[in-house]
Amino acid sequence: MPSPLLQLTDVKTHFPLTRGFILKRAAGTVKAVDGVSLSVGAGEVLGLVGESGCGKSTLARTIMQLVPTTGGTVVLEGKNLTTGSTREVLAVRRDLQMVFQDPYASLNPRMTVFDTLAEPLRVHEVCPAAEVPARVAELMKLVGLAPRFMQKYPHEFSGGQRQRIAIARALALEPKIIIADEPVSALDVSIQAQILNLLAQLCRKMNLALIFIAHDLSVVKHISDRIAVMYLGKIVELGPAIEVIERPVHPYTRALVSAIPTPNPDTERTRQRIVLPGDPPSPINPPAGCAFHPRCPHAQEKCKAAVPPLARADATREVACVRLGEI
Repeated sequence: MPSPLLQLTDVKTHFPLTRGFILKRAAGTVKAVDGVSLSVGAGEVLGLVGESGCGKSTLARTIMQLVPTTGGTVVLEGKNLTTGSTREVLAVRRDLQMVFQDPYASLNPRMTVFDTLAEPLRVHEVCPAAEVPARVAELMKLVGLAPRFMQKYPHEFSGGQRQRIAIARALALEPKIIIADEPVSALDVSIQAQILNLLAQLCRKMNLALIFIAHDLSVVKHISDRIAVMYLGKIVELGPAIEVIERPVHPYTRALVSAIPTPNPDTERTRQRIVLPGDPPSPINPPAGCAFHPRCPHAQEKCKAAVPPLARADATREVACVRLGEI
């Protein structure tokens, strides 16, 4: 098997809580990401799903080293980003780029499209100054925008066009992997489909690896090769997209899949949804044992005793559940 492009091993990102203004004292720890192990191969699309607050965006920022890791390692092509110097991490940034959720906030309103796309080219000295305008025009064509708009400002574009500009900026340095943090959640449904198709096309054309973060399983199914399901800072199920969606194993994944609407009105009226009781626990004080057991319809006493590891359920699937053979 070829070595993965990106390897995460037991990654943890904790944020300390303090009380007091002058004499600050520890008041707890927010365990936003608590022991995530993942790998992403070249050209692979990995979907990362879960409820709001489960740690998806924090994991993305941890991979990018925008947030420091508390423990574990993030290795990109053999380079450990968690122990590398600032200079070493900046050098690796050419191969690791990110598309943020809100295209209204991720673009500088005082910079034209040309300046936005030219900045990474100049900072990393990708091409001679004389070739920058041609490279910017090429990037705009790549994401479906006319080069004649390069002197316009972000407020002159629609939401979908702004997200295309953000994608073009991520592609400017010809990265090997892109992290897209809910890139379509702020867009209209028709525009969502266009952006999803654009990302899928770019991945095939440029052999890009993509970590696609979303809370909508139907969107993730459309674009992903594999899906990782996250709950309270941990991965609870990982496997091929079609298998995770059509034959979910973990009770939490089953609940998420049951919420996917179907286009057939008759089926939609008769299908049974799995409604989980209560709310997700606080990452400040997670439950003992399996974090999902307070809401799990199959919970037993042994679920409270130990944290289940992500274990092999079959040839292609990994699931974190102490009742793996029973559910």
